[in-house]
Amino acid sequence: MNRELEYMFVKRARVWIPDAEEVWKSAELNKDYKNGDASLQLMLEDGTNIEHKLDPKTKNLPYLRNPDILVGENDLTALSYLHEPAVLHNLKVRFMDSKLIYTYCGIVLVAINPYETLGIYGSDIINAYSGQNMGDMDPHIFAVAEEAYKQMARDERNQSIIVSGESGAGKTVSAKYAMRYFATVSGSTSEANVEQKVLASNPIMEAIGNAKTTRNDNSSRFGKYIEIGFDTRYRIIGANMRTYLLEKSRVVFQADEERNYHIFYQLCASSHLPEFKMLKLSSANDFLYTRQGRSPVIDGVDDTKELSSTRKAFTLLGINESNQMGLFQVLAAILHLGNVEIKDRDSDSSVIPPNNGHLTAFCDLVGVTYQDMSQWLCHRKLKTATETYIKTLPRLQATNARDALSKHIYAKLFNWIVEHVNKALITNFKQHSFIGVLDIYGFETFEINSFEQFCINYANEKLQQQFNMHVFKLEQEEYMKEQIPWTLIDFYDNQPCINLIEAKMGILDLLDEECKMPKGSDDSWAQKLYNTHLKTCSLFEKPRMSNRAFIIQHFADKVEYQCEGFLEKNKDTVNEEQINVLKASKFPLLVELFHDGEKAISPTGQVPGTGGRTRLSIKPEKGREKSSKEHKKTVGCQFRNSLQMLMETLNATTPHYVRCIKPNDFKLSFSFDPKRAVQQLRACGVLETIRISAAGFPSRWTYQEFFSRYRVLMKQKDVLPDKRLTCRNVLEHLVQDQDKYQFGKTKIFFRAGQVAYLEKLRAEKLRAACIRIQKTIRCWLARKKYLRKRSAAITMQRFTRGYQARCLAKFMRRTQAATTIQKYQRMCVEKKRYRRKQAAALVMQTILRAYMARQKYRALLRESKVVIIQKRVRGWLARCWYKRCLVSLVYLQCCFRRMKARRELKKLKIEARSVEHFKKLNKGMENKIMQLQRKLDEQNKENRLVNERLVGLENTYTTESERMRAELSRLRGAEEDAKNKGHQVNSLLEELEKLRKELSSTQKEKKTIEDWAQTYRSEMETMVSELKDQNGSLKKEKDDLNRLIQEQSQQMTEKMARAILEETQQLKTDLNEERSRYQNLLTEHLRLEEKYDDLKEEMVSSNVSKPGHRRTDSTHSSNGSEYTYNSEYAELEDGARAAEDVTRGMDTSLTLKLQKRLTELEQEKQSLRNELENKEDQFLRARARDDVEFKKARGAELEYESLKRQELESENKKLRHDLKEIRQSLVGNAATSVGAAGSPAYKVVLEQLNASCEELEVRKEEVLILRSQLVSQKEAMHHKETMTEPSVYVEDVSKLKDAGELKQAYVGLKDTNRLLEHQLQTQRRGYDSEVESLRGELQNVKEENNRQQQLLAQNLQLPPEARIEASLQHEITRLTNENLELLAEDPTASREARVIILRRMVDLMEQLEKQDRTIRKLKKQLKVYSKRIGEMGAGQTEGQTSPGQMVDEPIHPVNIPRREKDFQGMLEYNKEDELKLVKNLILELKPRGVAVNLIPGLPAYILFMCLRHADYVNDDQKVRTLLTSTINSIKKILKKRGDDFETVSFWLSNTCRFLHCLKQYSGDEAFMKHNSQRQNEHCLSNFDLAEYRQVISDLAIQIYQQLIKCMENILQPMIVSGMLEHETIQGVSGVKPTGLRKRTSSIADEGTYTLDSILRQLSAFHSTMCQHGTDPELIKQVVKQQFYIIGAVTLNNLLLRKDMCSWSKGMQIRYNVSQLEEWLRDKGLMTFGAKETLEPLIQAAQLLQVKKKTDEDADAICSMCLGLTTAQIVKVLNLYTPVNEFEERVSVSFIRTIQTRLRDRCESPQLLMDTKMIYPVTFPFSPSSLALETIQIPSSLNLGFLTRV
Repeated sequence: MNRELEYMFVKRARVWIPDAEEVWKSAELNKDYKNGDASLQLMLEDGTNIEHKLDPKTKNLPYLRNPDILVGENDLTALSYLHEPAVLHNLKVRFMDSKLIYTYCGIVLVAINPYETLGIYGSDIINAYSGQNMGDMDPHIFAVAEEAYKQMARDERNQSIIVSGESGAGKTVSAKYAMRYFATVSGSTSEANVEQKVLASNPIMEAIGNAKTTRNDNSSRFGKYIEIGFDTRYRIIGANMRTYLLEKSRVVFQADEERNYHIFYQLCASSHLPEFKMLKLSSANDFLYTRQGRSPVIDGVDDTKELSSTRKAFTLLGINESNQMGLFQVLAAILHLGNVEIKDRDSDSSVIPPNNGHLTAFCDLVGVTYQDMSQWLCHRKLKTATETYIKTLPRLQATNARDALSKHIYAKLFNWIVEHVNKALITNFKQHSFIGVLDIYGFETFEINSFEQFCINYANEKLQQQFNMHVFKLEQEEYMKEQIPWTLIDFYDNQPCINLIEAKMGILDLLDEECKMPKGSDDSWAQKLYNTHLKTCSLFEKPRMSNRAFIIQHFADKVEYQCEGFLEKNKDTVNEEQINVLKASKFPLLVELFHDGEKAISPTGQVPGTGGRTRLSIKPEKGREKSSKEHKKTVGCQFRNSLQMLMETLNATTPHYVRCIKPNDFKLSFSFDPKRAVQQLRACGVLETIRISAAGFPSRWTYQEFFSRYRVLMKQKDVLPDKRLTCRNVLEHLVQDQDKYQFGKTKIFFRAGQVAYLEKLRAEKLRAACIRIQKTIRCWLARKKYLRKRSAAITMQRFTRGYQARCLAKFMRRTQAATTIQKYQRMCVEKKRYRRKQAAALVMQTILRAYMARQKYRALLRESKVVIIQKRVRGWLARCWYKRCLVSLVYLQCCFRRMKARRELKKLKIEARSVEHFKKLNKGMENKIMQLQRKLDEQNKENRLVNERLVGLENTYTTESERMRAELSRLRGAEEDAKNKGHQVNSLLEELEKLRKELSSTQKEKKTIEDWAQTYRSEMETMVSELKDQNGSLKKEKDDLNRLIQEQSQQMTEKMARAILEETQQLKTDLNEERSRYQNLLTEHLRLEEKYDDLKEEMVSSNVSKPGHRRTDSTHSSNGSEYTYNSEYAELEDGARAAEDVTRGMDTSLTLKLQKRLTELEQEKQSLRNELENKEDQFLRARARDDVEFKKARGAELEYESLKRQELESENKKLRHDLKEIRQSLVGNAATSVGAAGSPAYKVVLEQLNASCEELEVRKEEVLILRSQLVSQKEAMHHKETMTEPSVYVEDVSKLKDAGELKQAYVGLKDTNRLLEHQLQTQRRGYDSEVESLRGELQNVKEENNRQQQLLAQNLQLPPEARIEASLQHEITRLTNENLELLAEDPTASREARVIILRRMVDLMEQLEKQDRTIRKLKKQLKVYSKRIGEMGAGQTEGQTSPGQMVDEPIHPVNIPRREKDFQGMLEYNKEDELKLVKNLILELKPRGVAVNLIPGLPAYILFMCLRHADYVNDDQKVRTLLTSTINSIKKILKKRGDDFETVSFWLSNTCRFLHCLKQYSGDEAFMKHNSQRQNEHCLSNFDLAEYRQVISDLAIQIYQQLIKCMENILQPMIVSGMLEHETIQGVSGVKPTGLRKRTSSIADEGTYTLDSILRQLSAFHSTMCQHGTDPELIKQVVKQQFYIIGAVTLNNLLLRKDMCSWSKGMQIRYNVSQLEEWLRDKGLMTFGAKETLEPLIQAAQLLQVKKKTDEDADAICSMCLGLTTAQIVKVLNLYTPVNEFEERVSVSFIRTIQTRLRDRCESPQLLMDTKMIYPVTFPFSPSSLALETIQIPSSLNLGFLTRV
């Protein structure tokens, strides 16, 4: 015995010993084992001591138990000791304690049926497993399916998933979930619905191929292999199903507690339906074929509903109603045929009684004649070489023939259904690859095994051989890959058993030969078997007590087969005449079933009994005609051929194995029977896998993992830079036997048990270190405690001894005094006590003697009278008892009747007091309160708007004042020039006269305003008096209401406040939900667009699409705005016709949802529009009532307009007259010169004068328009401020009709009264202040008149040059003083006056500007003209100028220079350059260069400036095409480069900036608050782009969601590795041993992601968005979404990975989360909710680290984990796995305690977080301070065709 063995079998070592009940039982060694011991001293877990005898021959020691940290591993090959008890125990612990039903065993997935519905198959689990490596997640059927799907795509090789197990183990369910996984991840759900058809085939096949057995309520009685086809993009395009070995014998016979196929019972349960009346069915107990098992009902199954599901599946797969009814007719006919009674006529013949009802029903259903069928059921035609004759059949043979016909019909029907299912699953697309799912029966052995079990076990032998070879091949490839020496592994080869069955002269060959014999029988066949194989094959045996049975040693167990029935089942004979009768049927479906008889392999195509399961091919076979010999192939031959084809298919694919285990025979949830489990583990090959692995090197470590785990076993000097050399040196020192391990290229391979040995060494090393640490710490703690106690003891002793001495002295003094007192006291007391006792004794003796005498007398008297009383009383009691019984019965009846009456009365009262009744009563009150509240909100909103307008007017006034000062300085400069022009004195005098006239008109205007103010004041006084009267009446009503409801006012106020608060919160929640739903609809809309584009691309590639303009991505608006090209709509119609066939199969569910949602939005929009129209009607009615009151004020304004118009007309006439005179003077002066009327100089001057005249007329018209607009605005403003609110209140008051409503509206009315009082006071103060201001203004006008008269007198004395300047200076001074005075006064009181004065100033400045421009133009023209005249005069005098010079010289200098206009922030482009603009600015723009070198959002600014110009020129087509091109181009570039985060971020930023520009320059006051004056001038003037803003907002939402997806795709590979697998704190968590399915290494290798990788990526995201100028609020939302994804993905993987749930991993997660929080803190992003998204992950990490033992711990967990659901908490506790031996597992009782305490939580049962969830995004308005006119377009953008305007 080597050192290692002696080291392992020591005291307290745990071993496994065999046990009859539990198979294996755990025990512990009481003493060390020494070489040569004959027995082991063991102690069982219950404390029993036993002696275990060793086998004296083999001396084999019992199996060792694995360390506790290895128990419950995901992979059985990770166990250090690989043997049967270890496997069984690991499965039991996972299944019973952790509730985990899946476990890996190398390449095999072991699935244990929980007999309970588990929530581990949802779409969230599918998404979690999608794309993951198989070893990275916990075992699951989805992991196997994902591995198959991934290998198919990666290796370009077809895959197979082989699901096997015995009946009831869950094979069908596992196969169903695998197909569901492929249907979900393949991404074809909206195209052809192929995956839905594949899933829909399940209910059909279960109905016709599944039945209830003693072991399973839904047992598959056939095997099937489904090939799921995929295209080049690995999407499901079709499927094909092959079936094997249908159990036809179940049609005619069922054992006890079993049923026939489900479809029969579904038809019987639905026989009451009208469409099934013709089938003449009734209860299942009425038919022989459905009542033999005596269990027609399955608990919890409604056969009627199941038939409805089956019919829906038929419809989905294209089997119409007529064919369905035909199928049901055939099935009903089979039932009726089973009830046909055949009676004996004599010993050799039988007969069917005439008019048999069931045979008649059978003939009617299948369309055959009664006479023919009744004859051939009892007769048979025999053919010889010379003649044919008819032979009668005895009753038994006739019955068997009837049953054979039933089985044959059902087999044909089964084949027909499978064929049509396959046709429905065919598509026209070319199959690129496939994944096959094989759902096949497992190894079977019963008390009586027949031909069915023989075929099943034969198939399992073939599958086991293929499985063994595949496992051996994988082991060999691993060893060769690592280049380690290995020897051939000896594994069980079952080829001899297969040869025994299928080789020449094998069992099947002899069976076929015996079937050909004329008089072949089961007995003769058995004798041939004995003679052939009994002595030649060790696997074949003969039972001792039987000559009609044989035994085969299969790979799983020995099975005894009974020969009876083998020949008959192998022949599968049916009466040919019966078939001919059916072929002659008038029922077309039945004829179709038997039409393929010529092409069938056998008369039935299936095996009797469990039948011949033949391969069904959907492809047409070549050569339909078969020879007679082929036509009569036996069932065994068919099955062998189909099995061979199956094996060829499996060998051509990469197999994946799922072994289903049935834990118990009683279908109990989570109940584990070790005996049954071991039996199945042996039969399904799991233990063989373990044996093969154990024979080699099952434990495998990478060098880095080994170094990390066993670093504690190394000394510091042993650690070398080369990890491989370090590991080699350590292993050579620890393990002496070199054969126990091998060094590969990347891994170290260990024999079985070596990891446990190393773990034991590691645990002892750690234990020794812990003991040393504990010893030192305990010593230090004990010494400190001892010193503290010693000091305290000395002090206590000192004080105690002093206290005791003082107490002793005091005690002695008191004792002496007490002794003396006691002596005298006791003497006195004893004396008194004696005297009292003496007196009492005498009295007591006297009384007692008298009492005894009286008692004796009374007793004698009582005894004499008692006898009389008893006699009377007993009679009376009997009578009373009878009366009471009678009364009680009557009373009981009354009580019972009263109870019934009270119940009825209570029910009526409850109905009377129902909630609906009170809701109807209170409905009016709630409506009134809501109306009052809504009106109060509207009034507050109007007040805010008025205040904002006042502020805007003040700002405008300040701006105009500054502009006037600038104009003043400019005018002064002009006057300086005018002084030097003496020849213009006359024109300036005329201008002065015009100014004087204008001054007089201004005075008249003021007088008119004073008259209007007086009239307005009187009207206001009248209105005030009326309002006072109304106020008085309202006060009286208020006092009355106050007396009535004063006590309820406070309660109503509080109730309303609470209701408003709750409603506000609810509205916020509804808004977020609505925003989320809307954005999800946008996502679905975008996905449908992408699908549509993909379909169009496929059409183009297949030459289906028509030539023409390709439709770009839709920019659909919810308001239906017109912004797409007309050609797109035309092409859409053509494309729809071309793509009709492709899109016919699209999933319409999403379209219906979108239509429904669109309808709801339209209804909501219509309701809002109706409400708006009602409000407008109310406003118009109120305005109509107020028009009469404002008629006079409007008349004054009209009079003012007419006066001004006359003034302007007169000025216009005067100017025309002056110009006419100038023309005449020019013509007169130049009449004799060369520059006459026809000369070029004259023409140029005349054209300039005409242009000046036209311009002047245009300016005058603009002044008139502006003045009319100002007046109308003033009227509307005044009308709104004075009349809106009273009309609203009068209307509201008129609605209050009864006292009840007045009471309900008290609160609102009280607020209304207060508001009215406040308004009256405000108006009163305003009116008083306005009167005073008008008076002061009148006085100012008088003073101004006097000053102007004085100024006029002074100006007349001045020279002409100085008169104009003085008058202008005086006017400006006057206006400035007025402005200063108005600013000093109350702004509210002088509001109207300021508006009027401001308008006058604006008009005056406009006139001055126009006049100044006119003067300058005239001056320049006159100057040029005079200069030309002079030159022409000089030229004429000299007479030497040539004719050419005379023509050219006058023209050149006439180009009068114009002052350049300021840049207005617009860009002009031609329509033909629009494509070039989009191409250069969007499609070909590189974000990196723009983000680095140019201002953020430059493309958005350029596009908006182009849009502004289109708006400026009022070109609606240009606006529409520009916006459409922009939106479509952005979508196009995002579709092209949507996976580039930088591109998506760049266009998200620019789209948001473009949206903000549309808002900022829209002209809406809500968006103009932060604009500068210049920016307000740049607002759009002609088009309202609100609908396009919604479209662009939707586009921004789509870009945001694409940004999140792009970011998620980048982060997804990093999260699990960086947050979970990487050890940020090195050395905290050790690596546990892993199995064949190795997880991703937690050690940081090259290429693996760490936490730093995540932080760097987050910083890159943040910096990119900042460079692109993304709004800070949007960046916060993106970061919040990033952290949610990190937290959700990390938590989901934690919940699905058992190896990650440990204490040390919790510490790692908390540290990683703290690093993420630090990153948030550095970026200043801690306060907006990103940290809160990590709260579930933080709580899960804390849950891993807290104590989990006591009830207090449970309370702490419940209060701590508020962010986790109950399912998540329980899952983490179940998965908690100790990494070291010092940690403890969570007990089952503690988990139950947690579940009990969290039972009342109302939460979703979903386990995983939704990683696809995206928070609803908002785009807060963010105005730009950048002026558009300052933007420069760089030449690098190639936008030279744009012109600045």
